[in-house]
Amino acid sequence: MNLRPILLVEDNAQDELLTLRALRKANLQNEVVVARDGQQALDYLLDPAKELPGVVLLDLGLPRIGGLDVLARLRADERTRFVPVAILTSSDEETDRVRSYQGGANSFVRKPLDFGEFAETVARMGVYWLATNIPPKN
Repeated sequence: MNLRPILLVEDNAQDELLTLRALRKANLQNEVVVARDGQQALDYLLDPAKELPGVVLLDLGLPRIGGLDVLARLRADERTRFVPVAILTSSDEETDRVRSYQGGANSFVRKPLDFGEFAETVARMGVYWLATNIPPKN
């Protein structure tokens, strides 16, 4: 199992809480690092002293620097270009999906409105990216 941290990039406090609860319920042992805006995410990801996350759960509508811009910076950097990025957003816009995949997202998941569905979706994402997926070595 991949024990690298999970980077959750989420500006909504309630969605952050629900995501953290769902990841704990899935019994993942990974530390979860939270960034509440795009700049905090980039500061963490581009710091060579920090361990790269096993997956980034990235919201699109972020303050300071938007999610698509964070994604573009990650894919442009040699050290972070292969870090798995799963977009986790409330957007159901086709343009957001297309732009996310064009920008190099590995997954696009719409946040379900129902708490039970939300928790199940996040748990499945965590298990897939950290226990099932085999990333390239950085």
